[in-house]
Amino acid sequence: MTDITFGPFSIDTSGSRLIRNGAEVKLRPQAVCALKALALHSGRYIGYEQMIAEAWAGTSVSKHTVDVTIGEVRRALAEYGSWIAHRPKAGYALEVPKSDELVRRGWHFWNRRTREGFERALDCFKHAANEGSTDFRAFLGQSTAYLSLAVYGMRPPRDMYKGFLEAHERAVSLVGLTPELRANRAAGLHMFERRLTEAAAEFDETLRQDPGNGGTYIRMTMLYATQGRLDDALELIGRALQVDPLMPTLAATEIVVRFWRREFDEAVAIGEKAVELHPYLQLGRAFYAQALEYSGRTDEALAQYQIGSILSPDLPWLRALEGTCLLKKKRTTDAWTILEGLEQLRQSDYVDAYFMAGLRAALGQREEAFAELDRAVEENSAWLYAIDVDPKMDCFKSDARFARVREHVMGRQHL
Repeated sequence: MTDITFGPFSIDTSGSRLIRNGAEVKLRPQAVCALKALALHSGRYIGYEQMIAEAWAGTSVSKHTVDVTIGEVRRALAEYGSWIAHRPKAGYALEVPKSDELVRRGWHFWNRRTREGFERALDCFKHAANEGSTDFRAFLGQSTAYLSLAVYGMRPPRDMYKGFLEAHERAVSLVGLTPELRANRAAGLHMFERRLTEAAAEFDETLRQDPGNGGTYIRMTMLYATQGRLDDALELIGRALQVDPLMPTLAATEIVVRFWRREFDEAVAIGEKAVELHPYLQLGRAFYAQALEYSGRTDEALAQYQIGSILSPDLPWLRALEGTCLLKKKRTTDAWTILEGLEQLRQSDYVDAYFMAGLRAALGQREEAFAELDRAVEENSAWLYAIDVDPKMDCFKSDARFARVREHVMGRQHL
């Protein structure tokens, strides 16, 4: 017999444990049996007699005992507790929203972590919202997809962040601030509103509620980088490794933290393992390539940039990084070709100015490079969170204009 699944939950074959996203939910075995009975008859009401016969194996218990047990189940399901409906004469039913299949499909596309994947996920979540306007997952999915498109530098951050805030507010209105919704809001406060104290408080509360959320540790690592707390960032990575050592974005995060610490050889060693474990994760490959480049291994770095661009042609900023690396190989003509191509692409698509600044600086276009940094601030590039620790910004720091750019970034309180 296979596990019974619904939403993010599964009941194991013995019917004694409830699992949510791979982690066991604390629920006594009798309550799990009651939920199993509901799940086996999903969408249909079960009267008290049938519930007692199936969940209590015919042992005589009162209706009150059934009600108390189902109340316990609802609490264990947290924001999904409303899926258990009750009618006094009909009994209880587990009613999974009709939008469930669209939500599942949306997360399948989102897990590709490509622009096409995020956008197809967004379409699924929007259709799910049309089918079930009270299914908070449809709005959680939308908010996460919008946020991802902004954070990865795939679409204009201002537009994407506006979409994130609207969808996030709708999800919160339905179920309140769940740990996942709280973590998303904290990421937005950090990366797009630069409200670092509030972001830190929200992350702390998320981990208090859900200490097993590996993604929150990674997001807090980014926040610590903004604050210059790179030792603390490494400590957080250690905690995340204890939670889920094979989380795809974890290795990528460790590479970039080592890169920010100027520990380039260590970053390369981690990067080698990362691309072996997660060869299609573009961030891991991009960070690995940068570590190789700053270690002086430019031929290998170029190869990684080019593989990354083939795997993820929807990340134009990878080409900008490649152009900068080409200049270290004295391939100036090729670098200019990349810049011209990106400028042409800009007429129809978003190209993150943060990375264009580095390419122009490497080409000797100092004035244009600072204009790109100003543009990155205006567009609210997500990558500005690392402006103080990113080695790619070192070439700007001796110029008084950099302090002005930084003030615009770190002094921002609202969009």
